[in-house]
Amino acid sequence: MRIAGAQLNLDVGDLEGNGRRILDAMDWAEGEKADLLVLPELATSGYPPEDLALRDDFLGANRAVLERLAERSARTVTVVGFLDSSRPDARGADTGRGRVANAAAVLGSGRILGIYHKEHLPNYGVFDERRWFYPGRNTVHTWPVAGTTVGVSVCEDLWMEEGPWRLLAEASAGVIVNINASPYHLGKAAEREALVSRRAREAGAPVVYLNLVGGQDELVFDGASLVAGSDGAILYRGAQFEEERFLLDVPPAGKEAPGRGAERDWMEPEEEIWEALVLATRDYVRKNRFEAAVVGLSGGIDSAVTACVAADALGADRVWGVSMPSVYSSEHSKTDAKRLASNLGIRFDMVPIERAHAAFVDTLSPVMGTDGWGVAGENLQARARGSVLMALSNRHGGLVLATGNKSELSVGYATLYGDMVGGFAPLKDIYKTLVYRLAQWRNRREPVIPTEILTKPPSAELRPDQLDTDSLPPYDVLDSVLAMYIDLERSMEEIAAAGFDACLVGRVVGLVERSEYKRRQSAPGPKITTKSLGRERRRPITSGWNLR
Repeated sequence: MRIAGAQLNLDVGDLEGNGRRILDAMDWAEGEKADLLVLPELATSGYPPEDLALRDDFLGANRAVLERLAERSARTVTVVGFLDSSRPDARGADTGRGRVANAAAVLGSGRILGIYHKEHLPNYGVFDERRWFYPGRNTVHTWPVAGTTVGVSVCEDLWMEEGPWRLLAEASAGVIVNINASPYHLGKAAEREALVSRRAREAGAPVVYLNLVGGQDELVFDGASLVAGSDGAILYRGAQFEEERFLLDVPPAGKEAPGRGAERDWMEPEEEIWEALVLATRDYVRKNRFEAAVVGLSGGIDSAVTACVAADALGADRVWGVSMPSVYSSEHSKTDAKRLASNLGIRFDMVPIERAHAAFVDTLSPVMGTDGWGVAGENLQARARGSVLMALSNRHGGLVLATGNKSELSVGYATLYGDMVGGFAPLKDIYKTLVYRLAQWRNRREPVIPTEILTKPPSAELRPDQLDTDSLPPYDVLDSVLAMYIDLERSMEEIAAAGFDACLVGRVVGLVERSEYKRRQSAPGPKITTKSLGRERRRPITSGWNLR
């Protein structure tokens, strides 16, 4: 069987645009004389459609797109994901509108040949599928294609030990197709490969695993589609973080493919993370119809890495770096910011905030007094910078990229309406220690980040001789504690038992819990780890849990 796959970058809600992309893939597969074309989960609507899936007008328009695709189908049989609001009776006939299913349609010969409803709906982590969909019945759905019986399933169906794939295997399906919108986290591609290989061996049939690609708000879909032979051998590995079409002549169960074997290796961790950040940033800017990005350049590591990601994502000509020194800014920070911008080839401007800060102080002195203002005075500088960036965004149209990292956001070491300002935060799920690793990796590819930025101690430079370690534990210690508490959901007692000072653990955890109100107002950022800050980690803002 000649199988075609198209891992597409589709836009949630752009039904007409998605329809054109799908049709183009169908025409290509037809021209390549493919027997079967496999497309992503919910390809017509984009994934996740969230509460758009509850709107009758959206569902109707989605169905109209599917029917137009069916009319254009020919010899090549196409499996494509869509939102199905029909209500089939016991014989499978459509009896009118009803609840919504996450569905796969099988198209061919100018019509809809059949529909499969996803049975296992994930409702953990970033997933809310039980809010939107009802599960399909525990039934076998196969269709004849080029003399072979093809079974269809959707995403989570393949992960369940007793999922629909097993029924398909028992029904002697010659090929099992699984369409996906599987979000990325570090190492996910290798996890999927192990699963697909195991399922193919257990089923005794080739498995075609087709994944979505692209950025969607906080989610990154990395593609990395797979085809495994009936013996579990990987016949094909799809590209990571980019669109791709592929053709593969898949042998029947029990037969080896001539010259078989995947030729593409998975990326190393730093490259994988970098490409995820680049794709997420590019798609967030593009899909939200911005033309450029604005980045505040402090001369520090976080803004440097953010600027590099933006330049790689959008092109240097669409990134604007802005230095906003205060009276406490060191000369080397100003120089480092300028050198970074020059190395990247991005636009650079310096907008000093001394006069704006002095005006704030003069305005507030009658109500705040003339004594030292402490953190309140320091944060005025950050908020002046936030106002500058947003003014430039409003005037010139670029999206402000927030530069904060996961370590800072976790413990609230960030100024609300100041350095937290922005529409997207590329480093939101990147711990500080990983920020340094990414910077070093990017410099090995091209030395653009000045060495001084990599070697100087981190500082907010909001008061004389300030260092981050004045307020926080060393980042290697802090990040280890945060990873155990946030990513692994370990208790304070378990973290202390792992060798960390109990008082330090209590202090860090208290900072995390007190800062939820800040995080809830922070810009979205791409999921990179197994527990990102945002839609995946949902904590009450008002809570007395673990406060110290």
